[in-house]
Amino acid sequence: MHLEKPVAVVGAGLVGAGWAIAFARAGLTVRVYDANPGTSEQALPWAAQQLAALHTHGLLSESPQVVASRLVLAGSLSEAVDGAAYVQESVLERLDVKRKLMEDLDAIASPALIIGSSSSGIPASAFATNLRISPRVLIAHPVNPPYLVPVVELVPSPQTSGQAVEFVDRLMVAIGQSVVHVRKEIEGFVLNRLQAALLREAWALHRDGVASCEDIDKTVRDGLGWRWSFMGPFETIDLNAPGGVADYANRLGSLYYSIAKSRVNDGPWDAELIARIEVDRRQHLSTDDLAARRNWRDERLMEFASGKLTAVKE
Repeated sequence: MHLEKPVAVVGAGLVGAGWAIAFARAGLTVRVYDANPGTSEQALPWAAQQLAALHTHGLLSESPQVVASRLVLAGSLSEAVDGAAYVQESVLERLDVKRKLMEDLDAIASPALIIGSSSSGIPASAFATNLRISPRVLIAHPVNPPYLVPVVELVPSPQTSGQAVEFVDRLMVAIGQSVVHVRKEIEGFVLNRLQAALLREAWALHRDGVASCEDIDKTVRDGLGWRWSFMGPFETIDLNAPGGVADYANRLGSLYYSIAKSRVNDGPWDAELIARIEVDRRQHLSTDDLAARRNWRDERLMEFASGKLTAVKE
């Protein structure tokens, strides 16, 4: 897919700035806008740092300076979307904020402008219906950071056109993302529902005194995560029984059903549990070190992405 028109990123926090990198790395001109001038001003210097790191790991085909030159700060929403082919909305995960932005876009968008929302769990039908732009709005939910973790969920609302979904599919594939089509709206979509199931059990195991945060993390980091880094849950169980997925289900289905039933009465995470988890985590990482650890995470993701790229080429 070749786009001659620019794309716009509206909302320049970590997710929005990450999207800007993903688009610019693929050769697209990106207009970056945030209603908060301070956030806008920080986005491009941060992106330049990340591009330099990507180049160090062999994840850029051009110099960081060339890619960074495609990132342009826009002074207003109108300036950002004027003549753009696509907008990636990455504003706060609040219904009122997203609805207000959609109404603002409705007033200024060209008839061809396609809009993808980075919403983590709010469906498009909750904030983008009954507008002129509604047929051209859908969810395009990434994992953070989107320039390092490629999956993106496309979730149309009942009012989204098939042409809009097809356009965003082709755009995402063209910039190197791995597209997941969510066939109908559901809270949390696919990614966060899967993550929610694991987190629910992790918090319950800690609450019940079964294991510490670190030991629960080890179980995923040094166990499940090794397989999940290159295959999903269905392929995992398909290979874990002699006769494949049906054989696995027949052998272990009752166990998993019993586990699921044991959690049906769990309530929300309460203040006491959150405080205990916070104390446990801070034994391994102080609040002051969170930013440095995020940088460490991104470096590990770059190493992982570089290794995946090498494996594909071989």
